[in-house]
Amino acid sequence: MTIAVATVIAFLFMAYGVRWWVIRGAIAQDGSYDNNHPRIQQAALTGRAARAQAAHQNSLEAFAPFAAAVLVAQGYSDLDAWRDGLAIAFIAIRLVYIQAYLGDWGNGRSLVWGLGFFVTLGLFCLPLLG
Repeated sequence: MTIAVATVIAFLFMAYGVRWWVIRGAIAQDGSYDNNHPRIQQAALTGRAARAQAAHQNSLEAFAPFAAAVLVAQGYSDLDAWRDGLAIAFIAIRLVYIQAYLGDWGNGRSLVWGLGFFVTLGLFCLPLLG
């Protein structure tokens, strides 16, 4: 397994790991976690728990393009060091992104999201370079 493929697995765990704050926030806000109607409960969350839910959803939205970009770079490029480096950079950027979301740092979060987007584009473009 390459480093880049390992980052895809790591990002999947990150995307679901942020749910810890969602569940914790739901319990704090409502006294329990509503496993029968979790989406209704989560839609009513406020503050950090609501931002954690949004970070989770955005991470799921970013997962498919990132995973596809890694697979394209892995299958069609010989630039292994660049592929692995960009994939690691994406993970680091997403860690900052999640913290920015939880910390209610809107403009900074958008800037960090953009960096992650361009790293994903970079992975897609690696086959053009070698």
